[in-house]
Amino acid sequence: MNPLLVVALGLAAIATGTLLLRTYGPRTRVGRLLGVTPRVSIAAARELAATGRGRYLRVEGRLDADDELADEGSRPLVFRRARLEARVGSRWRTLSDERRSVPFVVREGLDAIAIDADALDAGVVVIPRVSEGTAGEVPGRLRAELPTDTPVRLVVETLSSIDHATVLGLPIAARGGEPRIGAGGGRPLVVSTVADPEAMRILAGGDRRRPVVAAAAFFAGLILLAVGLGWALLAGGL
Repeated sequence: MNPLLVVALGLAAIATGTLLLRTYGPRTRVGRLLGVTPRVSIAAARELAATGRGRYLRVEGRLDADDELADEGSRPLVFRRARLEARVGSRWRTLSDERRSVPFVVREGLDAIAIDADALDAGVVVIPRVSEGTAGEVPGRLRAELPTDTPVRLVVETLSSIDHATVLGLPIAARGGEPRIGAGGGRPLVVSTVADPEAMRILAGGDRRRPVVAAAAFFAGLILLAVGLGWALLAGGL
C-alpha cells in the first residue's frame, strides 16, 4: 500500500468527523466551549471587566433578578423562549421564535455580574419542554400554509431565578461602569443550567451515536495521518 494513500484515508476520516459535527450547527461550538473555557470567580470577572482586560471565561452561580416573568408553573423566570417548528423533509424549520426576558445577573455569594440577555441565542442550554402535534391541530398559530399532517412542535426554553447556572462569555464594563457578561471575541454567550455531561447530550439533540462516530472518525483519521506521514518519511517519499 502507498503511504500517501494512508494519508488520504486519514484526511478523509477527519473530514467525515467534521461533517458529522457540522450537522449540529452552531451548538457544536457551544459544547466545545463548555469543555475548554477556564473558570474564574465572579469577583475576578468583574475586575477584568473594570480594567478592560476582559477575556472569554466561565463563571458559575445562581441566577437572580429584581423583577421576574410570570410562568404557567409559577416559577420565577428571567428568560423564556418559545419556538414553533415544523418538520420539513428531514429537518425542523422554525416558524416563529418568541423571546421574553428581564434584566438578571449571575450571583456568587455577595458578588454578581449582569447577563446580556439580548445576546442569548444558541447558547441557552436547558432541559426544554417540548409539545408535539400536527399542523392541523394548531391552525391559528401557523404563519405559513402547511399540510394538516405536517409534524409540528413547540420548544420552550426557560431560565429561572432559582437556577444554578454556568455562564460563558466576555465580561465588559457597560455604560455607567456596571460590568456585564455577553458575547464577544467571535464567541457566543452561553448560559447552561445543567451539568456538562447532560449539556453535551442536549446539544447533541439526544443522539449519542453521531458524536461517538465523529470522535472515532477523528481519532482514526489522526492515527492514519501519523502512520502515513511517518511511513512516507521513512521511505523517503516526502
